Amino acid sequence: MKAEPCTYTIFGATGNLSRTKLMPALYRLDAANRLPKDTRILAIGRRPWDQQTWLAEARQMIEDKAPGEFDETVFQRFSARLYYHQGDITQPQCYTELADTISQKDDFPKNIAFYLSISPSDFGTVMEMLSNANLFNEEYGWRRVIIEKPFGYDLDSAQALQTRINRYLSEEQIYRIDHYLGKGMVRNVLVFRFANVMLEPLWNRNYIDHVQITHSEDIGIGSRAAYYDKAGAMRDMLQSHLLQLLTLVAMEPPVSMEAESLRDEKVKVLKSIRPIPREAVHGHAFRAQYANGRVGGEQVNGYVQEEDVPANSITETYAAMKLYIDNWRWRGVPFYLRTGKRMSKGQSVISICFRHPPLQFFRGTEVQCMNPNWVLLGIQPEEFIRIEMTVKEPGLEMRTRSTSLDASFRLDNEKPIDAYEDLLLDVLKGDRSLFLRFDEVEYAWRIVDPILQTWAIERDYIVTYPAGSWGPEDSRRLFDKESQSWRSSLIPECK
Repeated sequence: MKAEPCTYTIFGATGNLSRTKLMPALYRLDAANRLPKDTRILAIGRRPWDQQTWLAEARQMIEDKAPGEFDETVFQRFSARLYYHQGDITQPQCYTELADTISQKDDFPKNIAFYLSISPSDFGTVMEMLSNANLFNEEYGWRRVIIEKPFGYDLDSAQALQTRINRYLSEEQIYRIDHYLGKGMVRNVLVFRFANVMLEPLWNRNYIDHVQITHSEDIGIGSRAAYYDKAGAMRDMLQSHLLQLLTLVAMEPPVSMEAESLRDEKVKVLKSIRPIPREAVHGHAFRAQYANGRVGGEQVNGYVQEEDVPANSITETYAAMKLYIDNWRWRGVPFYLRTGKRMSKGQSVISICFRHPPLQFFRGTEVQCMNPNWVLLGIQPEEFIRIEMTVKEPGLEMRTRSTSLDASFRLDNEKPIDAYEDLLLDVLKGDRSLFLRFDEVEYAWRIVDPILQTWAIERDYIVTYPAGSWGPEDSRRLFDKESQSWRSSLIPECK
């Protein structure tokens, strides 16, 4: 697919997402000569800025995020693409003036991408006003709308939001962005699975004991209390990012890498996940909240001591759940998902544990280290593929140890690419393969809704874990077998 020039219109262009992600990503795309020549970036904000003020702000955003990458020549070229439109997104005047600006200036391509970097509660209002101003009219060029998560607060609100959006847009015009899917290693999961024949015969319930997907963070909530205390870890990470990773691990090979084929297979996985009855929630899900502790040698506050967090909050900062996929490939294999803030280390990893080998062969020997084989897919901060196996130690005795075959995702001279760079470019190409279709969102909500409803009722108490730990010990109750436990280390360990 070829990227087409467009007018990238960013609502909330002066906010944190634009400052830390969108503007630096667009700058990097321009530096790499990946933005089509005539592409323009139209920032919309309430602040009374003129063009020069906006350019100075844009420069600061890029210098702050990528100080070693800033190039004056590139920025001069990039700044020629930038325009500022002052307006209040709750007022119709903002949209009529926007329509006049775009239609009257030849500088603006007729293809338009609207990036809604705004509160989800404003999505419906902004789309209604864009529609009233005829800005969704595709007579002279395409219209695409990029929506940041969260898409709804639960199943009912997601369906209500979708019903409202459907009044103005077709599904093909909607790009629900999950920045996790733009990470290089996440894309590599598909290549690892479907471009290498050697593992495919083993990728099923006959050989795999269980799968773990972990996203841990050593940071707290920072200044996000207003959002996070209403959302919690289940909505913020599990319902979106980690369930998406699960679909990539578990999906069947699509007929092609075409967007709809890929997304069809992901939806099949979500549809196959065994529903969790309300009475079984505590056997399938666990929540907790970080208390004070030490992270990186520094004393840190507990969640309820954070700024703007109510002292009686029971919002979970740690969430874990166990899921089963009732299809031919995966029936009986538990998938364990967990996420948490203020944990021992920040990392995202998919850990696939294979079944134990029969040990009769080694009876009467000095073999002590007999771990199962693991495949580890590191997503961040390390990007790698690691296969662990058992080998004999050098020497006369029959002793074994675990070792690993490591494949680094990136060579030393290859720079990492921010997820937003890939996804912003995909919008220009019209490639929706790594954006969420509504049925993906809907089925993900169906999976977690019984858990959220149960937790909403139980408001008297929440388990805590010390900041700097790997989470609450009690979450081990989710495991099916005594031999299963959370995998936190990225190096082989002898058990």
